[in-house]
Amino acid sequence: MKPAQVEQLFARFAAAEPHPKTELKYVNAYTLLVAVVLSAQATDAGVNKATAALFKKVRTPAQMLALGEAGLKEHVKTIGLFNAKAKNIIALSKILVERHQGQVPRDREALEALPGVGRKTANVVLNVVWGEPTIAVDTHLFRLANRLGLSKGKTPLAVEQDLLKAIPEKYMQHAHHWLILHGRYICKARRPECWRCIVADLCAFKPKTKAPD
Repeated sequence: MKPAQVEQLFARFAAAEPHPKTELKYVNAYTLLVAVVLSAQATDAGVNKATAALFKKVRTPAQMLALGEAGLKEHVKTIGLFNAKAKNIIALSKILVERHQGQVPRDREALEALPGVGRKTANVVLNVVWGEPTIAVDTHLFRLANRLGLSKGKTPLAVEQDLLKAIPEKYMQHAHHWLILHGRYICKARRPECWRCIVADLCAFKPKTKAPD
């Protein structure tokens, strides 16, 4: 996709939704971190349902440690891979208390050193909490970047690096939310809804799907 087309694409996203937000429910940086860890291979809706009661009780790493792994599992047992995720959340909470005064660090290296936290999770936290211009590549964004012609990357990191180069700086803060939400609701994996896509004329994906009769 040519630079002028990229500019037009993100200008349309910005006009349609000037302030996109994560669909994960959270109270502070710590609860967002927990929610993102839980969201791996799970839906935001499923995570929100599980954390609604949890985040009324637990809002700090110390409170999570007091709840304990067994108590956490009771809250998140409806989420896929909940055993491993609960173990990681307890472990990362302990590290936050012992090494970071109970605070979520605003540092990629420190975030990625936490159990269960990879580059995507760190990018989400840095972007949502502190407004840093990061690109969190999930399955939706990976698919969309390749379909649109923004990237030909074969790995999440390659796609992220391509997007960081291609997207104009003024759109960077919200770019990954626009792409993720567009992939979640419009440019779906099995049958993209091209007939109601606001950037269909700019998209490299062929053939375009037609509206159902």
